[in-house]
Amino acid sequence: MLGLELVVVLGAAVLVGNVLGQRFHVAPPVVLLVVGALIGLVPAVRQTQLPPEVVLLLFLPVLLYWESLTTSMREIRTNLRGIVLLSTVLVILTAGAVAIAGHALGLPWGPAWALGAAVAPTDATAVGALAGSLPRRQITVLRAESLVNDGTALVIYGLAVGITVGEEHLTLPHVGALFLLAYGGGAAVGVAVAWVNMNLRRRLDDPLLGNLVMILAPFTAYLLAEQIHASGVLAVVVSGLIMAQVAPSLIRADHRRQALAFWPLATFIINGTLFVLVGVELQYALRHLSRSDLQHALIAVGAISVVLVAVRFAFLFSSAYLIRVIDRRPEQRLRRMSDRARVVSGLAGFRGAVSLAVALSVPENLDSGESFPGRAFIVFVTSGVIVVTLVVQGLLLPGVVRWARLPPDTSVDEEQVLAETTATEEAIKALPRLAVDLGTTPKVMEWLRQEYEANLATARARGAGTHDDPALLHNRHYTELRLALIATKRATVVRLRDESQIDDTVLRRLQAALDNEEVRLAGGEQVE
Repeated sequence: MLGLELVVVLGAAVLVGNVLGQRFHVAPPVVLLVVGALIGLVPAVRQTQLPPEVVLLLFLPVLLYWESLTTSMREIRTNLRGIVLLSTVLVILTAGAVAIAGHALGLPWGPAWALGAAVAPTDATAVGALAGSLPRRQITVLRAESLVNDGTALVIYGLAVGITVGEEHLTLPHVGALFLLAYGGGAAVGVAVAWVNMNLRRRLDDPLLGNLVMILAPFTAYLLAEQIHASGVLAVVVSGLIMAQVAPSLIRADHRRQALAFWPLATFIINGTLFVLVGVELQYALRHLSRSDLQHALIAVGAISVVLVAVRFAFLFSSAYLIRVIDRRPEQRLRRMSDRARVVSGLAGFRGAVSLAVALSVPENLDSGESFPGRAFIVFVTSGVIVVTLVVQGLLLPGVVRWARLPPDTSVDEEQVLAETTATEEAIKALPRLAVDLGTTPKVMEWLRQEYEANLATARARGAGTHDDPALLHNRHYTELRLALIATKRATVVRLRDESQIDDTVLRRLQAALDNEEVRLAGGEQVE
């Protein structure tokens, strides 16, 4: 199939899958998997093989970078111990348990460990898409775990494949050196790329050039880390986390506004495309197995899916109670989760694009020229496990969340009210001094003071939860009237263009200003 045809088909599949998911209240990734499997029946699509480097280099850096930019660093610091345990110890234990199960199902030890490495890490994009309704602390831990655990899994995978093909040897110093290089080298590259990024962003006034630097950053971090055999995933994540801390004070508003128009759409398309491709890849794996091998592989999918869930639940509960015994500090007690919340976290261990890319990266042949043992089996089982975790756990998760009766997380709303009121109060205090410094007339200063005091009264009323407060009523009427006036201005500008009194260039300029004002009034903007 031609590249352009494939782009159209994948784009249409993403559109249809998301529309159907919203229409029938099913998580879109689940529908996208089904749509991908159906598309895989088309002969032209069936002949298209997804190279693993496409996922690892073209898709993954963008998704990981955006996840890093939008993750709470404060929550990561608060829950760092748990995140480190989940992204290292749990991944190693999971890969080992799957390797034992795979060996029992007939795989040699090397390929069995490769299978374990493929399905061990959770997927950041799947977690973000399917677990977004969880409390902030829980979703942050899940996202941070899935951002970092890929590095551990890729080291295990490299060892398993290297030993199988005859390129690696297994000794404790060698394994330790590989982990040190993966994490230390990846973090160092991430810091270096973030430093270059910051210095370039300070010097570039053009928002197009500034955001080009932002787009290049994750690919550069990934490539540089891979060149020194470090973790490209960790390099991207570290770079993104650093930029998330410095961006609010470093990046100008017009740069940020342009980025916020581009990145959510880009990550939405890439994310949806990956879920569709997983469904397509399942068809590819099916064609490379005989009927008897297929029955064996289906049993393996079920068995390994059970192993993944069992190991995750066992680790979450055992590590929590072990920490309670060891660490009895009062602040540690405040961070404890309920057993029901832990069940939700156990069920939210989705697998996705990274697992697929790792499985597809298994080489076709050994150094001797013989076929890599069980490669088709590994690809199919990995694809099947991804489908099971996304479909079964994705469908079960909303019901489990309701069963868990997690307390509502109002901390974000409370902190937003605090930030709004404090910032507005400080602005009102600074208004007279700034007006004198700038030579502003008293009338303009009074206009601004009244506007800021109205905003302050509205923020306080929202924080108090008094929905019938006069300030909220005034704000609603003011917003509705302003939006109606904007609609009138837009219709007038379009009429002037249609009457050839103004050019399309003038229309676009005025329309952009009206759109900015409308989005601001409607409260639809996000802040980086």
